[in-house]
Amino acid sequence: MNSEAIESMVRDVLSKMNSLQGQTAAATSAPAAGSTNKAKVADYPLANKHPEWVKTATNKTLDDLTLANVLNGSVTPQDLRITPEILRIQADIARDAGRERLAMNFERAAELTAVPDDKVLDIYNALRPFRSSRDELNAIADDLEKTYNAKICAAFVREAATLYLQRKKLKGDD
Repeated sequence: MNSEAIESMVRDVLSKMNSLQGQTAAATSAPAAGSTNKAKVADYPLANKHPEWVKTATNKTLDDLTLANVLNGSVTPQDLRITPEILRIQADIARDAGRERLAMNFERAAELTAVPDDKVLDIYNALRPFRSSRDELNAIADDLEKTYNAKICAAFVREAATLYLQRKKLKGDD
């Protein structure tokens, strides 16, 4: 397979990965955080309709994400990390489509972009049944809220602690 075909496939995959992204603001910029402008279903897919809005966590654009740039080392795994802004735009689109639960998942994911990967994995493991006490889960929630300003995620962990208590799924309940 030649490099042009591979590059075309990579661009197609990246375009599809970004296809849930959307926006309603002016043609050159995404809405600012807290803005009343919200992305709509009509803005979907953002990568096709507004590719200039799609930026990675390291400020690379879709045009920067080529096979040649991957091969020459100018695109690294860190360049492919999604931003909280794009996740919030995806939440706006999901909400506009009437998919509130999906929107909430995108908002939770946006918060988690600030949390180090190893911490996310630790939280995941702590949320498994019988792995944590109620106090341990509440401490995780407090840390999420205070250290990372992840209020939605903190509420999620607190809810899990309450439900695990009711269902006898906390550490020491077996």
